[in-house]
Amino acid sequence: MKYLDKITHKLLKSPLKINTFKAMLGNTKTFFNDVDLEIELLISNGYPIEFKDNKVYLKTATTPISKQTFCIVDIETTAGKASLGQVIEIGAVKYKNGQIIDKYESLVNANEISKHVQELTGITLDMVKDAPSLQSVMEEFKIFLEDDVFVAHAISFDYKFISQTMEQFDLGKLCNRKLCTIDLAKRVIANEKYGLQFLRELLQINVGSHHRAYDDALSTCIVLQKCFDDMPKDIKTAEDLIKYSKSDNLKVIPKKKDKV
Repeated sequence: MKYLDKITHKLLKSPLKINTFKAMLGNTKTFFNDVDLEIELLISNGYPIEFKDNKVYLKTATTPISKQTFCIVDIETTAGKASLGQVIEIGAVKYKNGQIIDKYESLVNANEISKHVQELTGITLDMVKDAPSLQSVMEEFKIFLEDDVFVAHAISFDYKFISQTMEQFDLGKLCNRKLCTIDLAKRVIANEKYGLQFLRELLQINVGSHHRAYDDALSTCIVLQKCFDDMPKDIKTAEDLIKYSKSDNLKVIPKKKDKV
């Protein structure tokens, strides 16, 4: 859905008339030839649009940040790519206006987990033998996610892995707006390193175990809250936040060179 970037760029500037929005879809190579079906597909895949007053709005550009729901996600997997492995645990919390309003966590049935992954995560084959199937977990998680802003620490991994896994089961490709807490933390928190374990230590986050999905999602939520506490006051919406997370306002502390 490469055309989404173009549409999103337009919607970030201002709402579009419904006829203009439909014309853009009609003039683009889409999954469905029927424009109305394509719109339903976008919405079902988490693209946050709404229709009112004969216009199409990007909700993340108009909703005050205090009313925006962020879904903070973490996964444990058997490989670095969905084509080579699978999710074996997923954890997520929904965060809105300073509060966790919902949560989702599940182990996932798997036939193989390498010794390295077992040592890293503590997840064994015995632990997942009676867990739900990967397809059922993806189905449940898609319903849980809705069109919330997808948040993760190193967003490219979690978002892409989950999206590709959903596509494997014909559940559609994720179209949610996304925010990386590594990128955001680099603009708000002065530090040399921004891995989750480093930030847990810096911010004195004492939550469960590192490399367990729900605990890492909860830790990431605390990082997000810390960023909210210290971010510029002119950030009013999730789109302002996403834009800021990609800005040049870095607070990264250069690593000290070893003395010769």
